[in-house]
Amino acid sequence: MNIQEKSRYREVYARAQQDPEGFWAEAAREIDWIEPATKIFDPSMGLYGRWFVGAKVNTCYNALDRHVANGRADQTALIHDSPLANPGGPSKITTFTYAELLKEVRTLAAVMQDFGVTKGDRVVLYMPMVPEAVVAMLACARIGAVHSVVFGGFAAKELATRIDDAKPKLIFSASCGLEPGRIVQYKPLLDDALKLATAKPKACIILQRPQQRCELTAGRDHDWVGLREAAMAAKKSADCVPVLATDPLYILYTSGTTGVPKGVVRDNGGHLVALEWSMFNLYGVKPGEVWWCGSDIGWVVGHSYIIYGPLIHGATSIMYEGKPIGTPDAGAFWRVISQHKAVAFFTAPTAFRAIKKEDPDGAFIRKYDLSKFRTLFLAGERADPPTVEWAEKQLKVPVIDHWWQTETGWCIAGNPVGLGMLPVKHGSPTVPMPGYQVDIVDEAAKPLPPNTMGSIVIKLPMPPGCLPTLWEQDARCKEAYFNEFPGYYKTSDAGYKDEDGYVFVMGRTDDIINVAGHRLSTGGMEEILASHPDVAECAVLGIKDTIKGEVPCGFLVLKAGVSREPSEVEKDVVGLVREKLGPVAAFKLAITVARLPKTRSGKILRGTIKKIADGEAWTMPATIEDPKVLDEIQGALKGRM
Repeated sequence: MNIQEKSRYREVYARAQQDPEGFWAEAAREIDWIEPATKIFDPSMGLYGRWFVGAKVNTCYNALDRHVANGRADQTALIHDSPLANPGGPSKITTFTYAELLKEVRTLAAVMQDFGVTKGDRVVLYMPMVPEAVVAMLACARIGAVHSVVFGGFAAKELATRIDDAKPKLIFSASCGLEPGRIVQYKPLLDDALKLATAKPKACIILQRPQQRCELTAGRDHDWVGLREAAMAAKKSADCVPVLATDPLYILYTSGTTGVPKGVVRDNGGHLVALEWSMFNLYGVKPGEVWWCGSDIGWVVGHSYIIYGPLIHGATSIMYEGKPIGTPDAGAFWRVISQHKAVAFFTAPTAFRAIKKEDPDGAFIRKYDLSKFRTLFLAGERADPPTVEWAEKQLKVPVIDHWWQTETGWCIAGNPVGLGMLPVKHGSPTVPMPGYQVDIVDEAAKPLPPNTMGSIVIKLPMPPGCLPTLWEQDARCKEAYFNEFPGYYKTSDAGYKDEDGYVFVMGRTDDIINVAGHRLSTGGMEEILASHPDVAECAVLGIKDTIKGEVPCGFLVLKAGVSREPSEVEKDVVGLVREKLGPVAAFKLAITVARLPKTRSGKILRGTIKKIADGEAWTMPATIEDPKVLDEIQGALKGRM
């Protein structure tokens, strides 16, 4: 398959490879700098070099002030849509123009300064999906403070480890978060975390939500609304503080194998340039258009594409406090897209699998006017071809899988809509974005030929926007990402590239199982299982076997309304894997379950399922959406292993 000639991808990618400094210097012209860079890239700085060295900039200015000054003051910047805030009734909608959002941010930044927060201080946010969280993040950026968002509802111990690592001067939180049918009290979790943590903040600013108010601790806790109203009455306002392009904007913690979380650092300059470049070139969104990223602000996707990317670009961003199903039904996403006239939507494949399970014929889709909707983007985990095909058929728009990580902050491999789409190959996130040289290597870091499974690595230096290091842990960063494959960043993902240079990400390297000496991809097996007409979603993992080392086991969730016996479907999928992969796969066990254990962001907790199946000790994952599912998995495994 040849790349379509009408796409500019090939020439743009080649230019970024041949002259990275020239390419990114040109991209940087879209950003308003206080002082330009003395060096676009300095290979002598940091672990692999630093971008836009010597430049001074302010991220909040680029996200808000410049748009207000240049004619977007009255354009809607943020739409907050919360079906959870008004269960049983119409979704609660709150909107902010760029001018209104700037006023809120200037005021909260001044409140932070009253608490002694200055450039370089850390501020932790433990917040639900509310507009105040966006205001707080931008207020930190405005005064040069480094924010660290901890996913709302994380257990106290997880929150405490992040507080101890970041040592924040201030913590923003709320009385509660909302989930379908229940209220998650945040304040008791925060109180417990502060008892466990050795680092103590100067103060906590608490947003009292009407669904569940909380007691404030005298001397430490302050009422958010009261502080805001007093500051507004006093006309308090904070100006932008210049920071270096290489100064940190935020820390975002990702799980570490040792139990100590890894604080991924994002700098200001490279982040601004990469996100601005991506909004049109990758996503095809123009300033002034409505964009929706259906993630959570606690994850990197939410940082990059609910808040920073769209606002830096001058677009309108939707922030959604709800679920793909059950708020109120499987048409929730289409209602949001239709009501707010979104042109593009970015979510996780698991959300679509949930919708497909509840509404296999797409009846809800046809209830809404989606005439403005152009493109669906999927990321966060592998987009299995059956789910992509279903979405294409039902929505009749391009469905674009793309691949990236917390560490990179933006897309590694994708299909660049703004440069002209390339042919879609189901199962592939398409091709590397400019600045990323993606190689497939063996254990000795030697490149492998096309269509050969290996470790996916990125040639150093990384492009702008990627992590320069881990928070105060340079040595750990080198060990985790740069030592195993010299000259490369280790993605910890496994896969291959085909003869057209398309990347196929088949799973984490620990999802490649070794069956009697054969390296097999669980992602490849999941693809086969998901192709069965009765299967809504699935997970395949390697379980211990005394003879073969490991053997694959498949967990199936069946579509709503399937009348066949689960044992018949299990037999079918075992036969399918044997037919498509051959007996070498040793796939003999498929188990039907009501649902799969997932994180709140929708990722399947494969590692935990594997430990249960192997009879190993396991701990309750901090990010799990519903702990009861693990009991169901244990029950389903009884007598089957």
